[in-house]
Amino acid sequence: MFLNGGGMRGGPLHAQLQGAPLLCTARSAPKYRYFSVGDRFPAMYQVASGGASVAGEVYDLPLDVLRDHLVPAEPPELELGLIELEDGGACLATVLRESAVDSPELIDITAVGDWRVYRGD
Repeated sequence: MFLNGGGMRGGPLHAQLQGAPLLCTARSAPKYRYFSVGDRFPAMYQVASGGASVAGEVYDLPLDVLRDHLVPAEPPELELGLIELEDGGACLATVLRESAVDSPELIDITAVGDWRVYRGD
């Protein structure tokens, strides 16, 4: 599971991982717009052009932990999806729902590409 927000080490949702091991830090392929949703959480959205790479962490997350802990803690603007990593691999991630793309709460942080940097953490 690719995490790029509150589920990363030190984030407010990290405990929802129930001790799942960190496999590596990684970056997405450069095909995503990256948003702060009301400065509450980040969201990735795949685009045909104008995207960039997003920084994150990849965890070996058991499906029952995903189902019972992480997904229920995610905001309604996000949904489970598949993303492409910088190395060409695929990974589960939470992504922005199509229905939220036009939200006035979206702040484009694609140029930053890193939630921790954007937040000053």
